[in-house]
Amino acid sequence: MSTGPTKSTPNGFENSLRPEEEQNKIDEMRKLIGPLSGKLALYCSDASILRYLAAQSWNVKKAAKMLKASLKWRLDFKPEEIRWDDVAREAETGKIYRSNYKDKHGRPVLVIRPRCQNTKSVEGQMKYLVYCMENAVVNLPEDQEEMIWLVDFHGYTLSNISIKVTKETAHILQDYYPERLGIAILYDAPKIFEPFWKLAKPFLDPKTASKVQFVYSDDPNSKKMMEELFDMSLVESAFGGDDKADFDVNKYAERMREDDKKLSAFWKKDDNSASNAQPTVSADPSLEPTNSDSDSEVLNEKVEKPSPDVDEEELSIEETLPGTDSTNANVKAV
Repeated sequence: MSTGPTKSTPNGFENSLRPEEEQNKIDEMRKLIGPLSGKLALYCSDASILRYLAAQSWNVKKAAKMLKASLKWRLDFKPEEIRWDDVAREAETGKIYRSNYKDKHGRPVLVIRPRCQNTKSVEGQMKYLVYCMENAVVNLPEDQEEMIWLVDFHGYTLSNISIKVTKETAHILQDYYPERLGIAILYDAPKIFEPFWKLAKPFLDPKTASKVQFVYSDDPNSKKMMEELFDMSLVESAFGGDDKADFDVNKYAERMREDDKKLSAFWKKDDNSASNAQPTVSADPSLEPTNSDSDSEVLNEKVEKPSPDVDEEELSIEETLPGTDSTNANVKAV
């Protein structure tokens, strides 16, 4: 399996279309979503729309349905408002953190250590996961959409297994952060993990599952793959690198608080700059959002995961998001 970016085309997505075809599909998506302003417009950049299109194999109506579900989730969850001090308790053991290096393709690296799980709250764990994803996104280079996951299985035991957490993690990553994962490296996974993997794999769509790679410290091919992917002088010793420093939550907190400022600065962009940067396409009146009470009700409805066999005609005016201003649009550009 290739460890480089999945992109062999200018935008980097597999089975990509020609630029003019992609733009046509982006325009179609904008018609279905309707005019947007403020944070909604910032979120729905061309790059963001392309990720949803790629996740749905370039089916415009399915991609629009998936994107609307993400917008509704973000309006409710408000991931862009989570700050370090909100999740510091979850973070103190270093169970998930963004490394201070990138891979050779410029992708941010999230290090995950299951043995360091320190809480039992699924809600708290998911909030911290979302914070880590938002942090990685805000640190993406302009020409990169993906990130790397490095999972350290040293010290892993049966007590670290949670089907509920795994299922919720897969749901959040696949439905609300599509096409963000470049590769997930499971490093030195023990034999006891194999039955769990068989249980967990069905929660993943085939495209996501194909990005999961098992790597072992005693395997020469694994060592070669890691060296091709990373500058090993920067990588933690747990993954065969030269960095022997332990995770220091105080130093990490300083980094995260600085990154929180980046997040705040991003959302201080005004509506005009957002609209100018991402002009919307005039929608057919039957698809444009309204300000009726029913729109608020729709936003509060539970959104189910878009399925491959969804009826394309289900994408109707009831699912259209209302245009919002900066006072009530709480969506992060990811």
